[in-house]
Formats: sequence, structure tokens, C-alpha cells
Amino acid sequence: KGGPAFFSLSPFDAARYARLLEGLEVAEVLLSDLEFSGRLDAEYYRPAHLKAETIVSQRGGLPLGNVCDFLIGPFGSAFTVENYCDEPTYRYIRGKDVKQMAIAENDNVYMPKSDFDRLAKYSLKAGDVLVSVVGTLGNSALVEAQHVPAIFSCKSTVLRAKGIDPRYLIAYLNCSYGRSLLMRKERGAVQKGLNLDDLKSLLVFSPDKLMQTKIAELHQLAGQAEINSKNALAKAEEALLQSLGLANWETPEPLSYVRHSSEAFAAGRLDADYFRPRVLALMDLLGRDGLTLGEVAPARHEIFKPREAGATFDYIEIGDMRNDGTVGATELATTDAPSRATQHVRAGDVLTSTVRPIRRLSAVVGPTQDGAVCSSGFVVLNPIKVSPSTLVTYLRLPGICELMDLHTSASLYPAISERDLLRLPIPHISEAAQQAIDTYVGAAHSAKQRATQLLEAAKRAVEIAIEASEAAALAYVHEVVSTVH
Repeated sequence: KGGPAFFSLSPFDAARYARLLEGLEVAEVLLSDLEFSGRLDAEYYRPAHLKAETIVSQRGGLPLGNVCDFLIGPFGSAFTVENYCDEPTYRYIRGKDVKQMAIAENDNVYMPKSDFDRLAKYSLKAGDVLVSVVGTLGNSALVEAQHVPAIFSCKSTVLRAKGIDPRYLIAYLNCSYGRSLLMRKERGAVQKGLNLDDLKSLLVFSPDKLMQTKIAELHQLAGQAEINSKNALAKAEEALLQSLGLANWETPEPLSYVRHSSEAFAAGRLDADYFRPRVLALMDLLGRDGLTLGEVAPARHEIFKPREAGATFDYIEIGDMRNDGTVGATELATTDAPSRATQHVRAGDVLTSTVRPIRRLSAVVGPTQDGAVCSSGFVVLNPIKVSPSTLVTYLRLPGICELMDLHTSASLYPAISERDLLRLPIPHISEAAQQAIDTYVGAAHSAKQRATQLLEAAKRAVEIAIEASEAAALAYVHEVVSTVH
């Protein structure tokens, strides 16, 4: 129960204690192999890792250092959170932005040009592969043209392919074999990490150019599907802005303005930002029908009560929210229920984060999450006078996010209260506009699903090439492409 252990047994002792070890993971390793690796921890010699190493080695695996150059990130103190800027030109890619197969796009941060120029030797290029080496280990993703100009943090290492297709490389690093061998390299106890020498010695299966090209094409098709998904969401947003009368709205921004004290007392606010002409004009425009969010989508309060020991439930946290307006969940044992697990959600509900200013964190609960439990960091909305997709699109509009931010409490973690959220204005949205939005959002989700399928297929194709043959993998790729299209 305490994790892997290391045993040194003679043949006689091994037979003697065979019954005691029954049901445990046991690996037999030569002393010469221990000395070569420099590792004595049993975790390094888990049977799954040894099996992956043997198979990849038999298939002609090469050290990663033979096919890549490496670039380590700057010291953590070289650029800090206090230096973030609003100008979205020079991106700063943090460790948490590097996900499996892709760089996250839902919470981008940026740096001033002066800092970018100062750290220019750490600038990324399209085609670079980022591997997370501190914190959440082993994620690897490709840097695309839309990600640059950018600097990466010390929590990642750059691989610059010189003898292997970078799109193929990330498929390998994220498949079961590559990920097993990569995670095997982790070191440390409290602060785990992957060091450069270990990365250089990582075994990589390098098939012929045709195989690499075909797997790279799957990745490219997935990227195009991602773009199609984002374009469809943008069209949904455009259709909603047209319906609201905000498509070509010119915001009033005078240099100075005056408000009566009675207005301040009525609003219970004294901050100047809340009374900016732009904000008041937006509130008037959105409140033209006298409707509030609470009338259109009242809050649901179905309290979660943990069941008997041994039961499980699906739990939704901030990290399960996706940038396409959908949400995932993590299965937990009832005994592991966190204190923040407070209420059930139902299919068609809309979750929105109360923590601000985390932009665009609103999503529709899907059929597979019906009955799941969400954290207290959300308000659960039950849309009764508007479609769920339309409501999420509305809550993700920059103008609505701005209004939410203005209603946050002043604290270390600013948050909008449920009461203030439900009092936000929302106008009547025509059925035609809602149908158009639903169609665009549906197309976006279908494209996103295709992208996910293609990325999974790229990883599976690598596994087939390793386990069976490159010919079998090529046949699989052909079948996937014809089916997904």
C-alpha cells in the first residue's frame, strides 16, 4: 500500500518468498543495469516501464538527444506575474499552459516588448515542442504559428527537432509508450522534476518518413478542426451581438463625467469605474426589456449529500471547464469528497465561475455529467427562457465579463456573488437568433470532437507501429481519415 519497494534476493530467497509477493508488482533487474542507470528507486523499475523500454528498444529506439536540440527556460525570477501586460502581442507560455498534445488558449498572459527583447534567446519558434518539466510533469505540446512571438517559462523545456517530424514527436511523447518512458524519468520527492540529461537519454521510436508524415497529417487535420471549432464559436458570438445591437456599438468614453450622490447610494457603490458612461450605457442597452439573469435562468440548489462508503461520484472543478463552453468531470470516491463539493448539476444546466477575472469560464453541462457534483466556486443556472448554448455565449461575451468583474468583491481572490450575478441584465433574445447560435455552437462541438478523435488516433497509430508494424499503422491512419471526414 505504501508504493513500490526495492528487494535484493538470492534465487533461494526469491522462491521462498514467492508466496509473500503474490499480487505485488515485482521486477527482476540486473545489478549492472542498476549501476548504469544511476537509479535505485523501485518506481523506476516498474514492470510497465521495463516493458515499454524493451519494446521500444527492440524496435530500434534512439535517444531523444540524437534527434533534438534542447533549450532550457529562463530562471523564474527573470519574468514574474507583476510584469504581465494587457497588450496581446508577446505571449508568455507558462508551465500550466502546456497540456497533452496542445497549448491551452483559454487563459493567455502577455509580456511587454521590453521584456520580450530582454529574454529574446528564450523566444519560441513554430515547430518547437514544449515539455513540462516542473509541476505537472510530462505534458508535451507543439508550438504553432499562432503562439508566437512568445517566451516560455522555466517550468518547460524546448525540444527542437532536427531528425524527426515534430508533429510525430508529440504523438509519440503522448502515446502510452512515450509517456511511460517520459514519466519514468521523473526525479525528486516533494518537488518532482525532469532534468535535461534524463530527457536526452529518453528512448524514441523513429519510424520511416512516410509513417511520420502520415501521423503528422493527423495532427494537422486536428489543428484545422480546432480552428473550425473556434470559427464556429466566433460566428455564434457574432450572431448574438447582432441580436443584442452590440455588433457595431460605439462605446462612449468621455475624459470626465459627473454622477449624483443619489446614484452612488442607490447602487451602493463609490468606485468611479462602475459609473463610467460606457458601463451605464451598456447596462441600459442590456436592460431594455427589464429582464435579469435570475428571471431567465434561475439558480439551481440541489444539495449534494455524500452516500455510503464505497460509492463514487463525478466532480466538476474549475480545471474541468473547457474553452469551447463544455465541461468534463473527475470520478471521486465518496470518502474523498472535498469540502467544496456542494451541489448537483443536471444536463442542460449552465455553470459559471464566480471567481473573477477568469474570463469565459461558463459551460453547458452535458448528458454524461447529469447528476454530477460541482464545487462551490460555481453558480448553477437553469435556463428556462433561453437555450443553454445562447446563455453560455452571452456569459462569455467580453462586455458581460466586464460587468461581472465590476461586481466582484475586493479580496485576494475576487469573486462575484450569486446575488449580483442573478441581478445582471439580459434582454430578450429572439428565437431565430437562438436557433442560429445553437447551430453554430453545435458545429463547434462537432469540430472539437473531430479534433479530439484525430489526436487520439495519432497516438494510437504510433502504438500500432510499435506493437505490430508500420504497415498496420498506415492502414489504421487511412481508415481513421476516411471515417472522420
